[in-house]
Amino acid sequence: MLARLDQPIAAIATAPGRGAVGIVRVSARDVRPIIAAVCGRELKPREATYLPFRAADGGILDQGLAIHFPAPHSYTGEDVLELQAHGGTVVLQLLLARCLEAGAAISTRVAEPGEFTQRAFLNGKLDLAQAEAIADLIDASTEAAARSATRSLAGEFSREVHTLRDALVNLRMLVEATLDFPEEEIDFLQKADAVGQLERLQLRLGEVMQRARQGALLREGLHVVIAGQPNAGKSSLLNALAGAELAIVTPIPGTTRDVVRQTIQIEGVPLHVVDTAGLREGADQVEQIGIARAWGQIEKADAVVFLHDLTRAESREYREADDAIRAKLPEDVPVIDVWNKSDVIPAQAGTQGFLKLSAKTGAGLDELRKQLLDIAGYQAAPEGVFIARERHLHALRRVGAHLMEAAGLLARQAQALDLLAEELRLAQNALSEITGEFSADDLLGVIFSRFCIGK
Repeated sequence: MLARLDQPIAAIATAPGRGAVGIVRVSARDVRPIIAAVCGRELKPREATYLPFRAADGGILDQGLAIHFPAPHSYTGEDVLELQAHGGTVVLQLLLARCLEAGAAISTRVAEPGEFTQRAFLNGKLDLAQAEAIADLIDASTEAAARSATRSLAGEFSREVHTLRDALVNLRMLVEATLDFPEEEIDFLQKADAVGQLERLQLRLGEVMQRARQGALLREGLHVVIAGQPNAGKSSLLNALAGAELAIVTPIPGTTRDVVRQTIQIEGVPLHVVDTAGLREGADQVEQIGIARAWGQIEKADAVVFLHDLTRAESREYREADDAIRAKLPEDVPVIDVWNKSDVIPAQAGTQGFLKLSAKTGAGLDELRKQLLDIAGYQAAPEGVFIARERHLHALRRVGAHLMEAAGLLARQAQALDLLAEELRLAQNALSEITGEFSADDLLGVIFSRFCIGK
């Protein structure tokens, strides 16, 4: 993709299908030849002009608004032309084909996914974190995620990263000065309180990490699997959490034989809840397939709601079957033990201290929601959260590891200053990866290829 960035590009910028309005977007170093051919006249910069869109033979393809955004004051930093036409699929395809035809002399081609935003990044209109926030804003599944993506797009996350970077640069300067002038009696590090600076930097990094984790949670959500023996009420619990009859519920054990998924919101956090087949021995062939799929979902879960049946709590056979299931649960996956059917029987021996609820009446559901948010590490601070991705968290964790190494080296000062300087340099590089100041081309290709065409 990077080798073709000097070519003009065009694409339909609105979603496929019928609509009242559709947009065709063109970006090039000079779009005036295309404007002349399609619009038949010059356009005033950044002013919407209503006119007919012309075919090559002078016929009218459609009528709509044309806007010219001259470089560098445009989304991509290049000349940009946006044509707002009627939102029919055929009309937009004809208009796109006309733009490609009119721009053939300057090698205009169809844009690849994310290429408009990639050009905005490469031309300094956005940094990489802001560019990713655009895709996250488009894909946001909750209001909280959308608001957090907007904050990242406005540069809030990037400003935090730049603040950390500036502090790192200042600390690196002190260390390099000490290395460059070892004969000086002045101890640069001690006089400048390098230890205190590093401690404050680590504290600020921790605060940014917490907000980034919250943003990643709002973006990715939590994968929750409801597991348990047949007829424990798993499907009823899914329906209760979703507020809709999604799964079939009957008194017959083994009704659910496949995976049923639903995404719900709790405090703006998306939870991808999965109802699974009841786990038991001796099932028929079809049910065994469902049980195998259930275990596959459990292996990938962020949390498991292990549902038990209060009406069978005193059954030795039932308890032994529960123990067998628990022994197979992954050790690294958090498990919430829940006793269902409290509307039938309020408590039984051995269930004290565990969460009890009724999927039928809804009693106890709020406590389950709270425990799920606790597992996710959610904290109610939506106004300070910016959207983040796993790659951002990975970069911040690497920064933290390098700063921890630096703190140990700083304690030894002169004996390890060269290693200290290297750890600080690596920490700065990891930070710069977030905003794209230090990124490999293959990383950019992966990121932008996941955008929609026209963006």
